[in-house]
Amino acid sequence: MAPEAPPTAPGLGDARFFERAGPFALDDILAAGSGTVERPEILAGRRFTGVAPLQTASAEHVSVLHNPRYAAALDETHAGLVIVSAKFADRVPTWSAALVVGDPHETWAKIATLFHPARKTKPGVHPAAVVEPGASIDPTAEIGPCAVVGEGAQIGAGCRIGPGAVIGPGVVMGADCRVGAQASVSHAILGARVYVYPGARVGQEGFGFAITKTGFLTVPQLGRVILHDDVEIGANSTVDRGASHDTVIGPGTRIDNLVQIGHNVRMGRGCVMAAQSGISGSTVVEDFVQIGAQAGLTGHLTIGTRAQIGAQAGIMSDVPACAVVIGSPALPIREFFRNVAVLRRLARKGGSDESRKGGSDESRKGGSDESRKGGSDKINDKVAD
Repeated sequence: MAPEAPPTAPGLGDARFFERAGPFALDDILAAGSGTVERPEILAGRRFTGVAPLQTASAEHVSVLHNPRYAAALDETHAGLVIVSAKFADRVPTWSAALVVGDPHETWAKIATLFHPARKTKPGVHPAAVVEPGASIDPTAEIGPCAVVGEGAQIGAGCRIGPGAVIGPGVVMGADCRVGAQASVSHAILGARVYVYPGARVGQEGFGFAITKTGFLTVPQLGRVILHDDVEIGANSTVDRGASHDTVIGPGTRIDNLVQIGHNVRMGRGCVMAAQSGISGSTVVEDFVQIGAQAGLTGHLTIGTRAQIGAQAGIMSDVPACAVVIGSPALPIREFFRNVAVLRRLARKGGSDESRKGGSDESRKGGSDESRKGGSDKINDKVAD
């Protein structure tokens, strides 16, 4: 027998903020996210009204377990249907049905989208928007209040430009792009389904200047920004245009909030960068690279395909394909944690002759040489592009 259910909750997706669809029968849900249903008989005639977390879901909700840390909540859930991997199917309560799939998170995304589809574009130009002469706006696009579309810009079918956003002269946007409120896009070519989140800046001048005897001399930044299909640029992130080459973000790459991408950077497809990370100018990031929060990459590097860079890592040299690195300066992850273990042992011993000898020798051997070899050169590389 099921324990007493919690008070009925409305599920996720407050109707004041999100589109809602449904209710849906089991067949509709399986069409969106296929899998094997265990105990389907208890869902006979059931229609689901939404999605909800395990802790608050009720019989008309679909829920999910995609992180083993929350397995305890699975034991007590009242969800009508729970999306799980085969490993956790046996833990779904007998009063709930299980939808067993290979990737619960992916299936959850599809089913949640079924209940909460993206808001439809409302075609037209708001009376308070400014559209300069020569701009081309597809009739199906939406231009919000106080938005500015510059001379010669091209806005594709189904695009949505948010309130106060600025699209610079000559910018080209493919179909179904979104530019959030107060964002700006200049000197850029966008593919289809690109999303520039609120407050983001794309296409401004990069950080480039020559150092002269009398001060700094700005170097013209003559490149563009190329955002390929399905790229997302998070809120308040910045993507500088190229100096001598284009800055390029490959198809499907996702940039989190508060990220900095310098001039001439070239990112491949399917990369991801977490918040507060940054890439200095002219670095090449190959396909499917993952960069953790607050990681910093110096300029003129190559980061190999499928490399993983840990949070707060300091990357000062090339990273091979498929490598996993962490720390500052970054090291292969196993070497990093071996070093941590050695330091902990030395700390427990209160130091030793070996640690004192090795520390001073190491600093004499590499510290000053490395700083003399690379420190000022890297700064000059950064500003001179």
